Amino acid sequence: MDFGVVFANVGMFASPDGAAAIGKAAEDAGFDSVWTVEHVVVPDGYQSRYPYDESGRMPGDGMIDMPDPLIWLTWVAAHTSTLNLGTGILIATQRNPLVLAKEVASLDRLSGGRVRLGVGVGWLAEEFDAIGVPFERRGDRLDEYIAVMRTLWSEHKATFHGEFCAFDNAVMLPKPANGTVPIIIGGHTKAAARRAGRLGDGFFPGRTGTEELGQLLAIMRKAAEDAGRNPDSIEITCGSQGVFGDDPIGAVHKLEDLGVSRIVIPPLSFSPTDIAEALGRFGENVIAKVN
Repeated sequence: MDFGVVFANVGMFASPDGAAAIGKAAEDAGFDSVWTVEHVVVPDGYQSRYPYDESGRMPGDGMIDMPDPLIWLTWVAAHTSTLNLGTGILIATQRNPLVLAKEVASLDRLSGGRVRLGVGVGWLAEEFDAIGVPFERRGDRLDEYIAVMRTLWSEHKATFHGEFCAFDNAVMLPKPANGTVPIIIGGHTKAAARRAGRLGDGFFPGRTGTEELGQLLAIMRKAAEDAGRNPDSIEITCGSQGVFGDDPIGAVHKLEDLGVSRIVIPPLSFSPTDIAEALGRFGENVIAKVN
């Protein structure tokens, strides 16, 4: 079982020293990855419902430092050597996919192949309005953007003709370190599960209840089989909220039985001076005992 730290790029970890501290602490404690969250802007007074909290509101209502995930991960990459660099998730539907493919490939090459690109459709309609990107049909756009990025990474003179993007003989260099970058589909819906089964190298469902998670994974696996893919080849990452309780080792094994291969936890401390001790304790008490 692998372990990651999510919400790694917010608050005090948005600073240069804080970003370096959490990256080094995670690597030293035995975590395989850090995972960023993203919003370009959070319009004040938004009415869209945040899907990952019963209140329908983001933690801190979004009024917290949250650097661009790819730029933040570049800084962390320079201060670590083995830590995988994940976006959990990046709202790919708000970005030009050619520019995004270039940015991701550049970071992946500079970091030695450590990028894990988690993508999602987004939920904050007011943010899409502010950026000037349609909120409607964002699922269709994400499907096509994934295909665009993989085409640019895999072909020297890339040609693509879709509904939203079209280009001929486009040369994008450098390529990713390993020829491509794993794309993890984020989302808590049945549509996200089906997309992960059809297209994803991984699935990050954002739900941790065993029953609900099991249902989403069943949908994902069926979609993979229908697409002629091996469901077991799709890496499963899930959050830790409500998971550990009094028996963290047993909880980990239950998730393993569901097919989960990575559990991500929040930073445990939002102090750059205390993060090494906090993650170190988790490394000793959980990671070292299950691996």
